[in-house]
Amino acid sequence: MTIFPQIHTERLVLGPLVFSDVPNIVAYAGQREVADTTLNIPHPYREEDAIFWINSAHQGVKQKSQYTFAIRLQATGEFVGGMGLHVQPAFDRAELGYWVGVPFWNRGYATEAAAGLLQFGFEQLGLHKIFATYLRSNPASGKVMRKNGMVEEGVLVDHTKKNGSYHTLIQCRLTKTEYERFRKS
Repeated sequence: MTIFPQIHTERLVLGPLVFSDVPNIVAYAGQREVADTTLNIPHPYREEDAIFWINSAHQGVKQKSQYTFAIRLQATGEFVGGMGLHVQPAFDRAELGYWVGVPFWNRGYATEAAAGLLQFGFEQLGLHKIFATYLRSNPASGKVMRKNGMVEEGVLVDHTKKNGSYHTLIQCRLTKTEYERFRKS
């Protein structure tokens, strides 16, 4: 049996997704605002989508290819969103992805969770680089990245298609050297 890692921050715990989370996952990921600000969350979001996501998260940890965490409030254990790293071991890098339910927006949870996950990626997984992309139409996601020391490294014009429209992505990065320098500052 694979032990699922846990990450503790000041207000949050990042840990395994569990099947009792399904109603909250569907409720939060199913909100149009969440689908509109992410690349991979469909609308409508169904129970089957949540179950697939949970199974994928556990399989990814077993294979050491993906570390997808539930974001929970430390004080109550309440589920607020998800965050993960999709690892590309041949390149010692990973892609960071995340979403937070609308009732929890603008409270700094994504920024705090990302800080914990970046630390996990560099210090526990030994990664050399972590990158992330966000929709140009979602500057709040870029703010989460910048607050964690990530720097813009590219603009991918009309790079993805969602709901029949093309979208431009902004890609940000953090190398291990940049991470260490950021942590010291």
